[in-house]
Formats: sequence, structure tokens, C-alpha cells
Amino acid sequence: MAGSETARTKAVIELPEGVSAQQVFGRGDRYLRQVREAFGVSVVARDRFVQLDGSASAVGAARQALEAVLAQAAGQGELTGEAVTSAIREAEAERTLGPVTRLETLVAGKHVLPRTAGQRAYVTAASGHDLVFCIGPAGTGKTYLAVGLAVQALKRMQVKKIVLARPAVEAGERLGFLPGDVIAKINPYLRPLYDALEDMMSFTQMRRYMDADMIEVIPLAFMRGRTLNDAFIILDEAQNSTALQMKMFLTRLGASSRVIINGDVSQVDLPTGQVSGLKEAERILRGVKGMEFVYLTTRDIVRHPLVSNIVKAYERDDRRRQPRRPRRRPAPRGGETVPPGEE
Repeated sequence: MAGSETARTKAVIELPEGVSAQQVFGRGDRYLRQVREAFGVSVVARDRFVQLDGSASAVGAARQALEAVLAQAAGQGELTGEAVTSAIREAEAERTLGPVTRLETLVAGKHVLPRTAGQRAYVTAASGHDLVFCIGPAGTGKTYLAVGLAVQALKRMQVKKIVLARPAVEAGERLGFLPGDVIAKINPYLRPLYDALEDMMSFTQMRRYMDADMIEVIPLAFMRGRTLNDAFIILDEAQNSTALQMKMFLTRLGASSRVIINGDVSQVDLPTGQVSGLKEAERILRGVKGMEFVYLTTRDIVRHPLVSNIVKAYERDDRRRQPRRPRRRPAPRGGETVPPGEE
């Protein structure tokens, strides 16, 4: 392994027909600079060829990233900085973690990939347990990977339907009266789940599955009294469920069903004094056989790099604001304690 890191090698990649150099290299070769900086390799572009030079493992990963970029450019004709960043992250994940399990979607040639060690542990746990809790900060892929697992299970006919639920709790503000019917009123709360679905299937496919009741996106409160068999059930933003709602949700699990419960315990939007159902479930259910708790951290954030820095800054500020516990003063000889201020 050490030899592959130190031995230098070169690789030459030719652009496929129909793909322009400017399209792949980016304005001012910015996409090539991204690859160079990510893997620490030398990148030289001439005409329709790109030469990579560096350690064997770095060149291999850089080549994988560029080939993924070229495949997208050839197939879709459009390339964005986000697509390049995604290709780099996938290549780096395989370089550091080894071969990574790709989750199938309903979009031809597109997969969902766990990009960090924490995300890989999450996918592994969800693949081997019927009930998984995933707790972590924003941007760690909790919702996206859960929806990816559900879509793959539906595609493989391991379940008959997907149920996506979320508490309808406002994030620190009063939205007031919303016009329209019940669906129109709750739609803003469920939008993140629709966004994930739309990234893994076409709008026509999603509408067809929803019309056939094979995909259901509902507020948590609407699940009372139901038993869900042969379903993949996801509870998102579970930190905003009450203790009673969480117990109700957990008892919906029917035969041949799987459940993923996601949440960020640092972002509870319940009224003051109400206990988070996710926090209580973590306390009560830890150690119960047949389920798994997975914890993601700022190291697993895969959004814009600034998101990780923002989360860390807020965590530091929270620690500073926590009241310090008074230090216990040693008892003097004779066993009597000294009251504060009287030493």
C-alpha cells in the first residue's frame, strides 16, 4: 500500500468525440485545477488530451474523477462545478475507503454514493437492520441516503411502497395561516423529501408512483392508526417529534417493513418544555436488539465546505455558553467542608 502512495506514475486521458475541451476543463481550466488540488497531481492539458502525473493512488483517483466527468459531459452535454465536485468526492471516497456500495436510482446511469466513513456505516447499518436511527448535523446526507436506500428497495421489489414522514413544525418562526387545502398547507414542510425523490427519478415516474400509492409523503400526525406492511418508512427531522408521536410512529412498523429515523438533536424546534421524541427514544431504546443507532459528525458533511465550518462554529459557541460546573473544594482536615468564600 505504501508503495502505491510513493511510486510515481503517469496517465493520459483523451476527450471523447463530441465533447469540447472548454466544456470539460472549465473556464480558465478551473475544473482541472479542482482535480489537481484535490489529489495533489500534476495536470497538463494539450489539445484533446489530459496528462496526469503523481503517486499511483492519486493518479488513479484523479483519472476516475475525470472519466466520470467526461461520461457526464458526453451523455448530458452540460457540466457544472457541482458535478465536478461530486465526481472528485466519489473518487476520493473509493481511494480512502475502498470500493463503495452504490445505491441504485430510477435515473439511468445515476447512483447514490456514501462519500464518508460515517455515511458508509449508515448505509451498512440500514442494509442489515429493520430499524435504524441516524443522528447528525445538517448536511451529512441523512435524508438523501435514506431516500436512496428506499428507492433502491422499491426498484428491487424488496418493498411495495415508500412512506416518507416529517413533523409539521415551524423552524423558529410563525408562518401564520396558509391558504389552500390540506396538501397545500403541509407541502412546504415536506419539500425536502420531494427534492430528494426528484433527484432519483423523473417527475413523471414520481407522479406515477404517487398516483399508484407506491410513494406517500405525509406529515407525521397523519400516520396515527395505520399499520404499514412491506414498506420502507422514513421519519425525517425526527428531533421535532414529540415523545407521544415517536412512540406512535415506532408502533406503525408492520411485517416485512424497514424504518429509518433521522434527526439533528441540536436543532429542536419544539415549544419550550416539550421533550424531543428522538432524544427520548435514544435514551430508552439504546441497547435494544434488532435496531441500530448511527451517529454522523461534521466530518460527514458533504454540502458546500462552508457548511462544515458553520456547524463547527455554532458547536464551539454552544460549548462556550454552557454554564461551568463549580469546582468541588477539597475538604479540610477533620472532614468539614469550607463554604464558598470562606477559605
